[in-house]
Amino acid sequence: MSRPEEPDPPASEEDEDEHALFRRAVADVRPLANDRADTRPPPPPPRPRPRGEDEPVGERPLPDGLPEPPCADPAAVESDEALLYCRPGVQRRVVRRLRRGRYTPGADLDLHGLTRREAHPRLDAFIAECRRRGIRCARIVHGKGQRSAESGPVLKGAVDGWLRRREEVLAFASAPAAHGGTGAVYVLLRAPPEG
Repeated sequence: MSRPEEPDPPASEEDEDEHALFRRAVADVRPLANDRADTRPPPPPPRPRPRGEDEPVGERPLPDGLPEPPCADPAAVESDEALLYCRPGVQRRVVRRLRRGRYTPGADLDLHGLTRREAHPRLDAFIAECRRRGIRCARIVHGKGQRSAESGPVLKGAVDGWLRRREEVLAFASAPAAHGGTGAVYVLLRAPPEG
C-alpha cells in the first residue's frame, strides 16, 4: 500500500527569500529552442589532396598549341556514350539535375563539323563570354562523330578533355535526348568572381 502524500511543510521566511533571490537571478533567462546537445565529433581538418592526372591545373598545351584530351585514344569515347564529369565537392543532386536537363542553358555553342584546331579557340572564347555574362549553365553541341569513320568521334573526346582541364567548369553531362543527347553536353560553370 502506498502512503498518502503528506502536504509540504509551510515555507519559512528563509525559504521564501531564497526563492525570491533565485527568481531574480533567472528573470532574464529564456528557454532554449532545442534542448538536444550536438554529440557529433568535430569534422577532421581539411587536407589538400594531391592533384592527379585527371585534374590538371589550367590548360596544358601541346607543342602545336592544342591541349590533348585525357584519353589519347580517339576510340576511347564512343559516339553513343554519355559524358559525365564533376569536380570533387559538387553535390550529387546538382549533377543529377544537370543530367536531367533541369538547368536552363543561358547560351549555346555548336561545334558541328569543325576540326579540333577550329573548335578549341571557339570553345575557349565561348566559356570566357559565358563567365563575363554571368552564365552558369551552357550547352555545347559537339556532335556524335558518326562521320569520323573508324576513328570514332574526334570532337566529342576533345571537348571532354578540354572541359575537364578548365578550372571554371564544375561539371558537365551529356544533354537529354530532346536537347542533343550524346551529341551535346550541358556545362555547369563556377560563379564569376565578384568585382
